[in-house]
Amino acid sequence: MEIFDSHTHLNDTPYAGHEAEFVAHAASLGVTEMAIVGSDSQLNAGALRLAAAFANLYAIVGWHPESAKAYSPRAEAELMAQLATPKVVALGEIGLDYHWDTSPRDVQRRVFARQLAIAHNQHLPVSLHIRDAFADAYEILRHSDLQFGGIMHSFTGGPEWAQKFLDLGLYVSFSGIVSFKNAPAEHASAKVIPAERLLVETDAPYLTPTPYRGRPNEPGYTRYVVEAVAKLRSEPVEQVAAQTRANAHRIFGLEATRESV
Repeated sequence: MEIFDSHTHLNDTPYAGHEAEFVAHAASLGVTEMAIVGSDSQLNAGALRLAAAFANLYAIVGWHPESAKAYSPRAEAELMAQLATPKVVALGEIGLDYHWDTSPRDVQRRVFARQLAIAHNQHLPVSLHIRDAFADAYEILRHSDLQFGGIMHSFTGGPEWAQKFLDLGLYVSFSGIVSFKNAPAEHASAKVIPAERLLVETDAPYLTPTPYRGRPNEPGYTRYVVEAVAKLRSEPVEQVAAQTRANAHRIFGLEATRESV
């Protein structure tokens, strides 16, 4: 069984100096590939460094909505150079976060729309962070050119919102939240997402899945996300692992190595 963690932060502080150990532990659990996600200048650089160091790691670079207030012409010039680096498979994570409101909402919306345009011009999909902002995000996405697709990372909505984003051509990715007992919206959505649009992730070091909830997360725990999704869908674990890996290869433009399912 081979699993693709479509969104993880192995470039974050908790893993510094021990990345190879976490990659090895992930492999022992069947997690053989990962997309390492940035969110600002420093974390983008870390994602690129890890993608260059490990054959089975890929980079996603962009400016998170919490960092949108620091996005500037200089930051954009740096981002453009980073997007041209080998093994960058998407632009992200970008979007809207109305929960923390770390950046003003109008700034978030402007920076989000700008990065969507850049992704289109660079022929890249996007990794989307949308928290407490589905309506505004949907309107921005609906008026954007999503020719190269995107991912609703760590999706937390119910089936109605899932369908709206699916209708825009997006993929839907589930994190450890889908393994929690009191996550009815996520459970309902996981059951109905079309198999060809389904992804799994850890968002490590956040959102640790059951059975390790409450402890630090790590990319290898994508295995338990796969198990939770498979149980909800009444499908074999191996089938969900293979399907989500194939889907990750497709959206990230890695289909040359994709296994048929």
